Amino acid sequence: MSSTQPAHSPYLAVREEWLAQRVEPALDPTLPIIDPHHHLWDRADWRYLIRDFAADLAQGHNIVSTVFIQCRAMHRATGPDAFKPVGETEFVVGQAAMSESGAYGPARVALGIVGHVDLRHGTLARNVLEAHVAAGNGRFRGIRHISTWDEDPSLLNPAYQPPRDMFYSSEFREGFAQLAPLGLSFDAWLYHRQIPDLAKLAQAFPGTQIILDHVGGPLGIGPYAGQRDAVFAEWKASIRDLARCPNVAVKLGGLGMRIGGFGFEDGALPPSSDELVAAWKPYIETCIEAFGAARCMFQSNFPVDKGSYGYGVFWNACKKLAAGVSPSEKAALFHDTAARVYRI
Repeated sequence: MSSTQPAHSPYLAVREEWLAQRVEPALDPTLPIIDPHHHLWDRADWRYLIRDFAADLAQGHNIVSTVFIQCRAMHRATGPDAFKPVGETEFVVGQAAMSESGAYGPARVALGIVGHVDLRHGTLARNVLEAHVAAGNGRFRGIRHISTWDEDPSLLNPAYQPPRDMFYSSEFREGFAQLAPLGLSFDAWLYHRQIPDLAKLAQAFPGTQIILDHVGGPLGIGPYAGQRDAVFAEWKASIRDLARCPNVAVKLGGLGMRIGGFGFEDGALPPSSDELVAAWKPYIETCIEAFGAARCMFQSNFPVDKGSYGYGVFWNACKKLAAGVSPSEKAALFHDTAARVYRI
């Protein structure tokens, strides 16, 4: 379903007629893929539920399973505030049950679920984590507590207003310490200048699996517009430092968002996979070189990135970006890393 975000929305509008102008046959269509980063929601201005996702999944690529990532979908309307995000896990379990029927295609949607817990509740966060695990019916894998922050308020999502130094607060770290004992991971969504903060968090909790979302959020709009070379150099140095933390993996994708400033949405036609490769190659190659394929995984970030390109074109670009790796590395990038990190 097309989105109708207002002009101030942090998301790019999805234009189905525009996307339909660029259709590519799927490359290497039998390659097994786990999509480890997608959302499902039903909002006043944007619906993306299993039927909508299934239409994207059915574009010729062999998506065998997926991981749902928190997005404030269907939080409980009543009860203690700390437990309201458990409603999202309950909602996604229902969507996953629909997928298991086979009526929406062969992919097992939301075989893993990443929800939200406000870790600033400290040790009390464990109670909420345990509620998610119980609600997840064997699918709950970890949490994401978004930490995107910049001095320029135009870069902030109105739905998320984290404090600048959240990773360093004692309450947050007390909550973070509850993850490893429950075997849960932490998805980190932040901007490129915050990557050093994540490295310090990873060093403080070496037993907790951390996943860096969206290659670490290199910014390309606002004060960062026209500064791509400088941003890339800063980002690259931070990525290399973070890769020294063996408990961190990185997701390759998320570069279709407005904040990246690539401008894919401005073309008369949607970008081709070759155009995506040309724009993304330095970022993907840097991550794979720093982390190794065993700690990297391609991710769609749909439907957020759908404002910039189609699902099938995205996976073609990923396959072209991985053309030079070994068969075992390719398996890791598209399936095995996600399977290990999210225990699928």
